[in-house]
Amino acid sequence: MITDGGGVPLAVTLTGGNRHDLTQLVPLIEAVPPVRGRRGRPRRRPGTLYSDRAYDSGIHRRIVRGKGIDPRFARRGNDHGSGLGVYRWVVEQTIALLHWFRRLRIRWEIRDDIHEAFLSIACSVICWRRLKNNSFC
Repeated sequence: MITDGGGVPLAVTLTGGNRHDLTQLVPLIEAVPPVRGRRGRPRRRPGTLYSDRAYDSGIHRRIVRGKGIDPRFARRGNDHGSGLGVYRWVVEQTIALLHWFRRLRIRWEIRDDIHEAFLSIACSVICWRRLKNNSFC
């Protein structure tokens, strides 16, 4: 899951429970829609990607830099006081928001396309609630 700074999911992918997160790094970056912002040429991807220690390798840093994104990965072997927890809590908060939806907390659907549809609906509801509370509408 890639989120913006306010806990709104930008891209979410669904995989099997036995798949490692590293296999989904590139498809998840490719799933991010164009990021809108200032006037001018719109960005196609976010400017920075924050991640935990699982992604800390030269290969993954090069892949992310090749996509035009600045990788901010926690370093392996360092203490937990890297300062990335300030940014990582956004992902944890978004996962907690998705757990509000009982159907997503425990996967009852056998077909993955139905579960992915419920995941998309939940992300849309989260975005709508954030926009409604911030009175951007």
